[in-house]
Amino acid sequence: MTRSHIIAVDAPAAVGPYSHAMTAGEVVFLSGQTPIVPATGALVEGDVTAQARQVFANLGAVLAAAGLGFADAVKVNVFLTDMDDFAAMNAVYETVFPQPFPARTTVAVAGLPLGARIEIELTALRR
Repeated sequence: MTRSHIIAVDAPAAVGPYSHAMTAGEVVFLSGQTPIVPATGALVEGDVTAQARQVFANLGAVLAAAGLGFADAVKVNVFLTDMDDFAAMNAVYETVFPQPFPARTTVAVAGLPLGARIEIELTALRR
């Protein structure tokens, strides 16, 4: 099985020792993205809706660098610092992914890097 890493120039620079994504055969594992604006390196201003939109823009840039799109996602993991943000996140989420929606887990966490309210990672499949 071949492995390779993916660095997306249109996504925020990694804030630690990790790749934007790794491939293992036909499976592409995307690292979690937070709502960092690539041009500034700062968190996007606004509520969880604005943050979710930025997270999906960042994930989209990584998927594009891998030659993929949101339709290729098979599993999504969502991390929220407040489960009261679940409905707002869901409202953005359903505009990003086509049906049938990928499998998903959503959990509440005590904190996220840089004070983000949301982080999302996903796994995609090359078809």
